[in-house]
Amino acid sequence: MPSFDTKLEPDMVKIGHGVDNSKKEIDTRFDFKGTSASVELKTKEKEIHSVGDSDFQLEQIEAVLYSKLTKQGVVISFLDKNDKIEKLGGDKVRQVYKIRSGIDAENAKKISNAIKASKLKVQSSIQGDVVRITGKNRDDLQLAIAQLKKDMADLPLSYDNFRD
Repeated sequence: MPSFDTKLEPDMVKIGHGVDNSKKEIDTRFDFKGTSASVELKTKEKEIHSVGDSDFQLEQIEAVLYSKLTKQGVVISFLDKNDKIEKLGGDKVRQVYKIRSGIDAENAKKISNAIKASKLKVQSSIQGDVVRITGKNRDDLQLAIAQLKKDMADLPLSYDNFRD
């Protein structure tokens, strides 16, 4: 039976380029000269750490980071901003952004319910952090993709592993 997988997987290469471009701009901007302003990508933890001298400076760093990531084609909804700003030694503060990867249980249920509500002749099954959708023919699967793009516009889903 034809099937495909629905994933929530960020492009870490593009995120890395966006963070590198943010570092370059922060290093060259006049208002960041002589401060502890920096941005760093932690690939293993899938986090972005920004460090600044004040909350206001963190907001400026965030604006630079978001603009550079958007220019790289990264959807900002992949980032979960930590509400708590950590105090470091002295006047330094740090903001942590978690990079979302994989579909959590709540969103997986929403995807399954959207597929059931569409009345298409396809079935969905949750397999860890991936939702697999199967059907009898390719046309139904393509309609299911179109339906998910419409219903789940707030999630940057990707569709791969298409099998016939």
